[in-house]
Amino acid sequence: MPYHAPTPDHLFLLQNVLDYSRVSDTERFAEAPLEMVEAILTEAAKLADNVLEPLQRAGDLHPARLENGVVHTSPGFKQGYQAIAEGGWVGVSADPEHGGMGLPISVLTLVGEMMSSACLSLSLNQLMSQGQIEALEKHGSDMLKQVYLPKLISGEWTGTMNLTEPQAGSDVGALSSKAVDNGDGTFGITGQKIFISWGDHDVAENICHLVLARLPDGVPGTKGISLFMVPKFIPDENGNPGRANNLHVVSLEHKLGLHGSPTAIMAFEGATGWLVGELHAGMKAMFTMMNNARLGVGTEGLGVAEAAYQKALEFSLERKQGRVPVEGGPGTIADHADVRRMLLQMKALTASARAIILDTAISIDLAKATGDADMAARAAFLTPIAKAFGTDTGSEVADLGIQVHGGMGFIEETGAAQFARDVRVTRIYEGTNGIQAMDLAARKLMDGGKAASAVLAEIGATVAMAKETHPDLAALLATAEASLSATTRWMLEQSYLNQRFAGAVPFLRAFALTLGGHYLLRAAMAEGETGPRNAVAHFHIRQLMTAVDGLCTQAREGAAGLYAFDPVQDAS
Repeated sequence: MPYHAPTPDHLFLLQNVLDYSRVSDTERFAEAPLEMVEAILTEAAKLADNVLEPLQRAGDLHPARLENGVVHTSPGFKQGYQAIAEGGWVGVSADPEHGGMGLPISVLTLVGEMMSSACLSLSLNQLMSQGQIEALEKHGSDMLKQVYLPKLISGEWTGTMNLTEPQAGSDVGALSSKAVDNGDGTFGITGQKIFISWGDHDVAENICHLVLARLPDGVPGTKGISLFMVPKFIPDENGNPGRANNLHVVSLEHKLGLHGSPTAIMAFEGATGWLVGELHAGMKAMFTMMNNARLGVGTEGLGVAEAAYQKALEFSLERKQGRVPVEGGPGTIADHADVRRMLLQMKALTASARAIILDTAISIDLAKATGDADMAARAAFLTPIAKAFGTDTGSEVADLGIQVHGGMGFIEETGAAQFARDVRVTRIYEGTNGIQAMDLAARKLMDGGKAASAVLAEIGATVAMAKETHPDLAALLATAEASLSATTRWMLEQSYLNQRFAGAVPFLRAFALTLGGHYLLRAAMAEGETGPRNAVAHFHIRQLMTAVDGLCTQAREGAAGLYAFDPVQDAS
């Protein structure tokens, strides 16, 4: 059984757990009621199931290749991308003024999950374009909007993000790419960028690079960086691809996974570019794209988790091995307690990640639709959790999927290993998960813990609601919330940020697991006292969430123990 989009789970979350009506009741999204969302998701599911999923294996076996300066993509990718573009899926949330659908980010997120599940390598292409569209909508000049947005939204052109250089990874401010003013409204861009997803390809007629570079008067660090639009082909007077720009692909990276996604080293040699946003304020403009991408990358992890779970579930219901210990089951390895544990863990982590990610998206929608500063702060607070936990979940669930398959999981033909290889990089790009955790423990607490306290209060409200119907689960959730609240207060008391950073990763994990219990308990209450969602909630809260107290203890340990270890001495 190939992948099948979990549309019923999406709709249940929207209707019964996260109250999507809050979005559709706003003036901005009044034309996107749940009934329309259901129809859109049904169509997206058809594309994911029938068009994109069959390309998953081809992308792995036949990677993108560079021949004589031309990048050739995997078999079927061009047709798959055309189906995405022709269906309008690139512009799901883009402004209708330039040809977009204008739908909520929450809808875009669910469509993105489906496409990531079906074929992550190909879905990366549209994610890059969608981030660029949002950056141009907010920071582009009228000329840039007029020329580029309709083409990007239609999918005729695609977008990339060019930050990283050999010496400037997470420390973007160390970049050496240079820009000079040509005196005619354009700039000459020179430098090399690495790790550029879909940096070149043959699926669309033009590729639009957003490139960070420094002008001669730009100060050192991130405050002196500007952002430029640098197209592969310079648009002519009619807005069509014209002469080739002074840029080229140096090589394509040979990677652990995502073989169908061409990851390029790009060289810009006095390439013509146009300023995006204000001079020396490139990071502000680029962060618009990066924040969009961080939620999108979390969604990629979620998508792989769902696909890996479905494959493992299918295998567990077919594979017979040993005497089964229970009666009335399928008579396969799914009857064995440890396999059942792994399946439940995969299901619970995936469901938790989906709820966190979708709640983040809904918060973004509400902030946009209402201008509510508290909702914007809530979205910002949840974003690093969504990115890190979504991608951690993708890796963890994919790894468990291999284990469920046993020896066959280590054999490439089953496809279980590809999920683990493809998803691994999501924990690294768009800000490593360690950086996301540091962001949560520091920048996201700069409001004195206001946004964190508001989220913790929501968890407390769930505890109060569940006391009558699910008293045991409510009590355990209350314990986790109390431990997390105490740890948040401890973080706020640490003026030396390295104390927070030392425990940032377990702090984020504790928040994610507790949020998972909060959402899954609400799902169980909506379902009634019995049913599959109750089973998942019981497993998550009674087993996975028991780690929260230990994670919080670890988060409060501080940095001293880490620096008691001397890596230089150990290496000598």
